[in-house]
Amino acid sequence: MENAKNPTLNLGPVTFDLTLLVMSVLTVTIVFGFVYWASRKMTLKPNAKQNVLEYIIDFVNGVAKDNLGAQNVKPYSLFLFTIFSFILVSNQLGLMTKLEAGGYNFWTSPTSNMFYDFGLSLIISLFVNIEGIRRQGFGKYLEEYKNPMNILEVLTDFLSLALRLYGNIYAGEIVTGLLVMLFNAGIFWAPIAFGLNMVWTAFSIFIGSLQAYVFTMLTTMYLAKKSGIEA
Repeated sequence: MENAKNPTLNLGPVTFDLTLLVMSVLTVTIVFGFVYWASRKMTLKPNAKQNVLEYIIDFVNGVAKDNLGAQNVKPYSLFLFTIFSFILVSNQLGLMTKLEAGGYNFWTSPTSNMFYDFGLSLIISLFVNIEGIRRQGFGKYLEEYKNPMNILEVLTDFLSLALRLYGNIYAGEIVTGLLVMLFNAGIFWAPIAFGLNMVWTAFSIFIGSLQAYVFTMLTTMYLAKKSGIEA
């Protein structure tokens, strides 16, 4: 199976992955566009689009409440909604199509890239630790690291958050690529590959949604732990 490369742009010592950059912008555009569309002309009696938006917000707040407590959800509600929505959409993009030309890949789920997921995990790690310092004070925050195992825990939390997301989404795209190859193998295999792809796509949508939930849930768990919050 031949691997197509993502096109890149070098600006001095910095290399930009153009496919990931475009797909990230597309993800942000989809999330922003949906929120903008669903939140226009809101009424006391919610319409269908308003119901969907409110359901997602309530779902994320419910996840946060389990770990942060109802009294601590509001300050983090928008941040957690953004994280959940961004990962939910980006996980699904690679299922829509496969676009390759000239040995380059122009369409993928951003979260199927390991270093991209490490970047997301780093953002969460920095956020929860900075919040821990802000809420507890620097002195009390440092007391946690008198135990060397807690230092190791910071690394394992960072790695597990990224690798769990990467492994699930990358595996999904690999299988999708194999099914596309099977579809192109011949007229006999095409209907079989099409049927399998439908089943796999449905399963991958579920997995992608589940991983967005897990990422958000773990974020609230790490935030509660670092900030000394009890639900």
